[in-house]
Amino acid sequence: MEEKDKKMNRRQFLGYSALGLTGLTILPSWTYANGVRVSPSDRIVLGFIGAGRQALSDFHGFTTCRGVQVAACCDVDSMKTERFRLHTISWQKSLNIAERCDKYEFYEEMLERKDIDAVSVATPDHWHAFTTIHACQSGKDVYCQKPLAYTVAEGLAMVKAVRENKRILQVGSQQRSGIEFKKAIELVQKGAIGHIEKIYVRIGDPPTSFNLPEMPIPPNLNFNQWMGPLNDPKIHYHPDLCPPISLNPEENEKLWGAWRWYQEMGNGYTADWGAHMFDIAQAAIGMDGSGPVEFIPQGYDGNQYATMKYANGIIMTEQPYREDKKDARGIRFIGDKGWLKVARGYIECSDPSAQTKENKPVGDGQYEVSSPHIQNFIDCIRSRQDPVAPVEVGCSTNTLCCLLNIARELKRPVRWNPVTLDFGSDEEAKRHRLYAYKYRNPYTL
Repeated sequence: MEEKDKKMNRRQFLGYSALGLTGLTILPSWTYANGVRVSPSDRIVLGFIGAGRQALSDFHGFTTCRGVQVAACCDVDSMKTERFRLHTISWQKSLNIAERCDKYEFYEEMLERKDIDAVSVATPDHWHAFTTIHACQSGKDVYCQKPLAYTVAEGLAMVKAVRENKRILQVGSQQRSGIEFKKAIELVQKGAIGHIEKIYVRIGDPPTSFNLPEMPIPPNLNFNQWMGPLNDPKIHYHPDLCPPISLNPEENEKLWGAWRWYQEMGNGYTADWGAHMFDIAQAAIGMDGSGPVEFIPQGYDGNQYATMKYANGIIMTEQPYREDKKDARGIRFIGDKGWLKVARGYIECSDPSAQTKENKPVGDGQYEVSSPHIQNFIDCIRSRQDPVAPVEVGCSTNTLCCLLNIARELKRPVRWNPVTLDFGSDEEAKRHRLYAYKYRNPYTL
């Protein structure tokens, strides 16, 4: 997306002029949010890149924020863009504002619009870097779903793009805005359980090799565009990768996209839940923007659990955090004066004076719609201050997840310098696809 000619030609002028006029017809001079009148100068117009299950969840979070309007959506599945459009105009109608949500197959076309202030990125992970970097270069702020990227190099490039283009980026690590997690971070940091020695984090299994049978591609799906930069000949279409929907009657996805469970295109539970739980662990011990210096896979030299070591001596393992719920996902901090356990809807501390025990059920998908986290992003667009989960935080957590999977696949320890961001003399680790991989033509990072 390099700017090859800074002089505006007639075609560009007409295009920009049309977009400017379109912006006037999409939205009235005043809009209403939850009954409150919002001036044009305070309005934030959004576009959505990715219109699947996660995007709809994020959409419902954004609709609770004051002064937000939705102008467009983009997806490689035309049925999903139409479903998203129908949800959007239904919401707009309920607010008595202009009903319009333009649909795109290629996100670059949507990014050319000057009336869109920010984009929500809810694509498969292998598209996060390209869409986010191009959005930043187009002057858009970004709400990017976790994990930040598919590889280490992509995450680092996203940090550079956000900062060089002076953009706001919020990573969709909603737990950063969750009450129980904020309380856990506060208790750990103020020394309620003393000096932290160990952390148990339960997230789940790493990815496996892609093994789904090839099936015919439906006419509403551009699977070649879905593939994008992926360059593995083993990848082919299967409905589990892009879960189908129907519109009449409406029948939504019956599962999350299974691409995340296969190493050729995802990082398994390591990144899916690790981007949440490792993220909170790092925040609590003051390692945002940094990370472990050594990653030891499960089974190596008798290790019962995958292990990560920090330079300050803290050891973090991927293992059950509760004896009564061994498969539950959550975190246990172990200090020299006690322990603290935290998960969604749950927090418990060995010192009852530090925290009243809380254990409430969290419904399926409830955390996917995190209005406080999304509201924080909207507030930061207006203030131009960093949000609670800025790009550097997402990058360091993503790097941790990638490095743990690299050690698992190499079946040996991997050392990493979080200051210089390199493997030292370990050339084999640097050549691993989860550090960086050769993209399919014509894609380059």
